[in-house]
Amino acid sequence: MPTSPAGTRQRAAVVMNPIKKTDVDIRALVDRICRNEGWEEPLWLETTKEDPGRGMAREALDAGVDLVIAAGGDGTVRCVAAELTGTDTPLGLLPLGTGNLLARNLDIAVDDPEGAVTAALTGADRNIDVVHVTLDRALKGDVFLVMAGLGYDAALMGDTNDTLKDNVGWLAYVDAGIRNLPGKPVKSTIRLDGGKEIHGHPRSVMGGNCGKIMGGLEIFPGARIDDGLLDVMTMAPKGRFGWLSVVAGLLRRGKGSTSVDYYQCKEAEIFTEVPQEFEVDGDHLGKASHVAFRVDPSALRVRMPHGKKDPAILTNPRV
Repeated sequence: MPTSPAGTRQRAAVVMNPIKKTDVDIRALVDRICRNEGWEEPLWLETTKEDPGRGMAREALDAGVDLVIAAGGDGTVRCVAAELTGTDTPLGLLPLGTGNLLARNLDIAVDDPEGAVTAALTGADRNIDVVHVTLDRALKGDVFLVMAGLGYDAALMGDTNDTLKDNVGWLAYVDAGIRNLPGKPVKSTIRLDGGKEIHGHPRSVMGGNCGKIMGGLEIFPGARIDDGLLDVMTMAPKGRFGWLSVVAGLLRRGKGSTSVDYYQCKEAEIFTEVPQEFEVDGDHLGKASHVAFRVDPSALRVRMPHGKKDPAILTNPRV
C-alpha cells in the first residue's frame, strides 16, 4: 500500500456515478470505513452526463490523493482508469453497475460494497495492462480494460434496453443478444502487429485484455491482464446452426470450430468494408470502419484484496 509523508494520513477520492441505485448509503459507508481504517475524510466527486469521470479523476490527481475509487459501472471505471494510466496513483473499485467486468476479472466483490471499499483501502497494488483504442484514425483515442468489440457484440450493447437492465440486470443483454442474432457478416481484414493479415467475413471481432463476463462465461479463456498481450477473437457463424457452432467454439477456445478463431498480439488493426457498431467495456461508442488497438503493458495500478490469486493476474504485486 502506498504511504503518505510522515505524520499525515492517507486520503481517497471517490468518483461516483450518482444515478446508480444502491441498497446502502454509499457515502456513509465509505466515510465510516475511512474513519475506521485511519484515512482522512474522502474527497467526493460526482460524474455528470457530460463528463462520465475523466474530469473528476483529473481533479482527484490534482488534489494529490493517495487512491481514486471508481464507484459506478464499467463506464465510470474506464473513464477514471484512462486518467490514472501512467501515474503512480492506484485505482480502487466499488462496483455499482450491471456488468462490473473488471471487478469480476480481478475477483473483487460485486455484491459486497463494504468488502469492496475495505479492499480498496487496505489491499495490495498490482499493475495491469491497458489497451488504447483509436476509431477511424481519430486524433484522440480511448482505452479499455476488459474487452472491446466491432460488430454483433457492439450492436447488442447498443440495443440493450436500459429500463429492462435496471429491472433484471445482465439478463437484459440476453434479450438484446437474441434480437440481434439475425444479420449479415461483413468483409473484414485484421492486421496483427503490423504484419500478418487475416481476411474474412465475421459477424464480430473482439479484442480482450481479460476474459470473464457475466454468468461466469469466459469470452477469452486463459487471457491474462498483465501479460502485455492482446487477445483477438473473431465470430463467424455459418449456416442455419452457425450460432451453436460459435457457442461451442467459445467453450472450447476455438478448438475444432470453424466459427471462432483466436489470435494474440501487441497491436491490432481492424478494417471493415462498411462501418460497424463498436463498444468498449460495454459502452456503445457508435460506428467505425477502422479500429486500432495497442497494449500499454503494466500501465495502471489497481488496488486488489489481500490474498487473492485470481487467474487474470500473473505478476507485478506491489504491497
